Amino acid sequence: MAKTKPLVDPLTTYRVSYKSNFRIDAAPHAPPEGAPQGKAGKRDNRKQLAKHIEAIRELQSKLYADDRYSVLLVFQAMDAAGKDGTIRAVMSGINPAGCQVVSFKRPSSKDLDHDYLWRIHKEAPQRGRIGIFNRSHYEEVLVVKVNPSILDSQQLPQKPKTLFEDRYESIVDFEKHLARNGTVIIKFFLNVSKDEQRDRLVARIDDPAKNWKFEAGDLTVRAQWDEYMKAYEQALNSTSRPWAPWYAIPADDKPFMRKTVAEIVRRTLEELDLEYPKLSEDETAALLGHRKTLMETK
Repeated sequence: MAKTKPLVDPLTTYRVSYKSNFRIDAAPHAPPEGAPQGKAGKRDNRKQLAKHIEAIRELQSKLYADDRYSVLLVFQAMDAAGKDGTIRAVMSGINPAGCQVVSFKRPSSKDLDHDYLWRIHKEAPQRGRIGIFNRSHYEEVLVVKVNPSILDSQQLPQKPKTLFEDRYESIVDFEKHLARNGTVIIKFFLNVSKDEQRDRLVARIDDPAKNWKFEAGDLTVRAQWDEYMKAYEQALNSTSRPWAPWYAIPADDKPFMRKTVAEIVRRTLEELDLEYPKLSEDETAALLGHRKTLMETK
C-alpha cells in the first residue's frame, strides 16, 4: 500500500522567513499537490474550516476570560484576493463581543496631523479581544511606495531617501512594542495570481449581484501589478519577525485559503497558555453559598 504524501505544515511552509530572503515570484498561488482543492476539494476544505472555527470559538472564550493577551490579525492583498470573505468565514463562529474589525481608509485631516501609526495604535485590540485589520499600517509602505506623490499631502517635515526603510523600522518597533505588552500578531498576505484576479474582476462585471464590488480604480492598481509585487516583497522581507510573522497564503483557491488561515490562527492560539480563571477556596465556598440560596428560593 502506497504511503500517503504528507501535506505541508502551513505554519512553516507559508511563513515568510525572518532572513529577508522571501521571493514573491516563487511564492505559490495555488494549493500544494495532494491538498484538497478545486470543486472536488471544496467540501473537504469547508469541513476542515468548520473544525478550526469550532476550536477558535473555544480558544476565544478562554482568551477573553484569561484577559492577559490580545490577538491582532492583519490582512493585506491585491484587490479581489478574498480578504473580506476570508475574514467573514474564519471569524464566523467568534463571539462579536470579543472581536473587532477595522478597515483603514484614506487618512483624515486629523490623522495627517499625527504620525501615520497614530490612528493604527488607537485601534489595537485590548486584552482578551481579537482585532482584525482589513488593510492596515502597511498601506504606508505599499500604496504610498508605489504612488509616492501621496507623500505630498502628508505634511512631512522632510522626505529622506531612506523614508521607506525608516518606515519599515518604525513598523517593526511598533509591532514589537505591542508584542511585549501581550498582543499576539499574525499577518496574512493573500497571494492571488494576476490571472485569477482578472477572472474575479470580470466575474464582478458579469454578475449583476456583484457589480457593486467593482471599482474602476481596481484597473489602475492592476496596471501597477509589478510595482506592487516589488513593494510587497520588500515590506514582507523587512517586517516579518518572530513576534509578528507574515504568512504568504495561496489565494487562488478560496476554500483552501480560508481553511489555511483558520488553521494558522487556531494553532497560534493553542500555543498560548490560556486558562479560565480559577477561584480561591474562599471564593468557591461563597459561590456554593450563593447556589444554596438560589435553590432555597422560589
